[in-house]
Amino acid sequence: MGRRLEGRAAVVTGAGRGIGRAIAELLAAEGAAVVVNDLGGAVDGTGTSRGAADEVVAAIRARGGTAVANYDSVADFAAAERIVGTAVKEFGAIDILVNNAGILRDRMLFNMSEEEWDAVIAVHLKGTFNCTRHATRLMRERRRGRVVLISSTSGVYGNSGQANYGAAKDGIAGLTRVAARDVGRYGITVNAVCPGAQTRMIQTIPQSARAARAERGIATGAPPRTFPLRSFGPENVAPFVAWLTTDAAHNVNGQLFLVMAGMIALLNYPAPTRTIFKDDGRWTPEEIATVFSHTLGMDLTNPAPPRA
Repeated sequence: MGRRLEGRAAVVTGAGRGIGRAIAELLAAEGAAVVVNDLGGAVDGTGTSRGAADEVVAAIRARGGTAVANYDSVADFAAAERIVGTAVKEFGAIDILVNNAGILRDRMLFNMSEEEWDAVIAVHLKGTFNCTRHATRLMRERRRGRVVLISSTSGVYGNSGQANYGAAKDGIAGLTRVAARDVGRYGITVNAVCPGAQTRMIQTIPQSARAARAERGIATGAPPRTFPLRSFGPENVAPFVAWLTTDAAHNVNGQLFLVMAGMIALLNYPAPTRTIFKDDGRWTPEEIATVFSHTLGMDLTNPAPPRA
């Protein structure tokens, strides 16, 4: 194991389990001093416990690393400032932020409650903003920093039953592109990763939802694979996240990556794939009806066609 992050201070949110834990432990192994943030709640965000964060801190220290725990909620603006402030208080600075904290409240759109929508948006999208805002404010003063946001295929491709989660995760992809432009001039990079891994969040998806997604051909929300992938453990996501925080990735900014098993893919910025032009003014509905099927609409796939 290298020591590429020696002397750096990192904050990893939602680091008590799964992908967050794997990232925190690898950053520590690479020499970073790590704030292990975790509220210790259930997958749906209810409850609190210090056990998850404390366990990770103990594991890092047992291997000779440096870590402290924080139990605040990323969804609270003031609490997020305390999370970031923990790194400054304990280690003198914040050099790295990984926004990983998240919850699930899966339900079909027409059954979703306002509270289920608000809770997921608050943790994922607002929580990512909260921590990124506080961290980059400090990083800007030192003119350096690495920020990694965790998006999802549920946002960029879509998954049935995850309107709240998908909207938040696609929002995080948009936030990545804007934040990179806001802070890049100060030596700060902001990138996002869409991870594919077997975690406790995945395991809570009801079998009925899995069946519905499989029936519609959207079981994973990811693009079709042309080669077999094995070992979907969260530890497979951590190496690329860790690399993004090193000096080697100093010029990688505003990008979105898909990372699962042994695959790492750069996702393109949204771009037109087909275009129709009219030189003499705006299109009429009648004209669009005439040309759509053999131009813009050619080979389009309905992800959930109506049942016969």
